[in-house]
Amino acid sequence: MKLYDLFTHCLTIPYTKVGLSADYAAEIIDGTLYIYFQDSDGIEDWKSNLNFPCKPYKSMDNEVWYAHRGFLSVWKELEPYVSKLIFDMNIRSIVITGYSHGAAIAVLCHEYVYFHRPDIRKHIRGYGFGCPRVLWGFISAELKQRWENFTVIRNIDDPVTHLPPAIMGYSHAGKMLEIGAKGKYKNIEAHIAKNIQRELLIYESGDKYWS
Repeated sequence: MKLYDLFTHCLTIPYTKVGLSADYAAEIIDGTLYIYFQDSDGIEDWKSNLNFPCKPYKSMDNEVWYAHRGFLSVWKELEPYVSKLIFDMNIRSIVITGYSHGAAIAVLCHEYVYFHRPDIRKHIRGYGFGCPRVLWGFISAELKQRWENFTVIRNIDDPVTHLPPAIMGYSHAGKMLEIGAKGKYKNIEAHIAKNIQRELLIYESGDKYWS
């Protein structure tokens, strides 16, 4: 599935709300589990987005690492529901996708899947469209491996992908794919879904970018 199609599906699939600010969707196609996380759709989501302080996250192996507190709290709301799907041993590959607020949740879900489904690690893929920074502090090489197949898609001037600021100790997970052209959009325009879609079409068509 092309990135454009994956992103468009993430925008249009019906979501299930859990708790105050957690929205997810899931489907199984040809044995692959697709998990989607919605962008901000209300004041509770924005409260989570702006809840910048980091919080320790303790893995089952007792390794402690730090993440954005607001996003982590949303993931914890979702975890009991999504884990039921993830632990289905009939599932042999998983694709995790999110946009904006949902992209940050996808980062945390991706790590959860990597840790709990070592049997399919080569078949886990994650994509965060317009993804904010989620991780805080020093990230060991071993920990970084958990996101080796996670890709942040940034429309170059998208301000959301530069938050929280790196100066505060935050960093992106996985690889970075930059689309678009510098100066093409003003302020938040680069983060708007239709503009990301436009740049994905250009990127996947192989056309050269224009200013």
